[in-house]
Amino acid sequence: MAKKTDTSTPEPPAKPKEPAAPIRALDMVGRPVLGFLDYVGGLSRLVMQTFVWMWRSFVLRKVRFGRFAFYAQVVRLGVKSVAVVSLVSGCIGLILALQMAPPLDDFGQTARVATIIAIAVVRELGPLISAVVLTGFAGASIAAELGTMVVGEEVEALRAHALNPVRFLVLPRMLATVLSLLVVCAVGELVAIGAGWAIGTTVFDIPSDIYIDLTIEAIDLTDFATGMFKAGVFGMIIAAIACYNGLNVTGGAAGVGKATTRTVVHSVEAIIYADLVFTAIFYKLGWT
Repeated sequence: MAKKTDTSTPEPPAKPKEPAAPIRALDMVGRPVLGFLDYVGGLSRLVMQTFVWMWRSFVLRKVRFGRFAFYAQVVRLGVKSVAVVSLVSGCIGLILALQMAPPLDDFGQTARVATIIAIAVVRELGPLISAVVLTGFAGASIAAELGTMVVGEEVEALRAHALNPVRFLVLPRMLATVLSLLVVCAVGELVAIGAGWAIGTTVFDIPSDIYIDLTIEAIDLTDFATGMFKAGVFGMIIAAIACYNGLNVTGGAAGVGKATTRTVVHSVEAIIYADLVFTAIFYKLGWT
């Protein structure tokens, strides 16, 4: 007997049920939060490993972190960025003098331009402007450099030879960035105050000795110390974010570009948030 053929049309496969609206909303909120926590956790782990290797290199004579790489990074990140930071800081000093002198002149206090420039630059604008400039100058460079090494499998070659990338790649760059930002910040503050002095004495006819006396009277050791502390923390933030993004590059050359962009954006955001936190803490402690 011939078998009967089934001519019935097969039923289409059932469509997967879409998750309920609360589940979708939870997923939309949860994914960015988990991604942020993963990013912060990885960044914190990298910073902790860097501090461990720093301690070992200072205490144990057999442990070295690459001093020649550190010197090269200081020259590349610090020395070559002095001109850019000085130019920007000088413009900030000129802008502050030109903006603040007319309102102060209405009260007969034009000479107080010196006080405003000194306090604003030493406490706030010096570290902040230097960090933002160094983010574009150094942070992007570090991320692109390490990202290229990852794409070229140079980092894997270090691991294959039992050489820790944090020790030989991250530590020299972090130390160089922190030291460079401290020095560059001090130079930028001097340039900004000098620019304010130049325009104050020439345009607004403020006597030079009065301008200098008011500047010295306005700032003290606490102002300078808090500004340098901010600069050191900002340098650590820039280096940590740049190294983390660079070492986690995926996707070839396009990934290097994305890591560079993320480094600049994340560094600027983190610097602003850290500046806000430190300013609030210093205000609460009465250091402002």
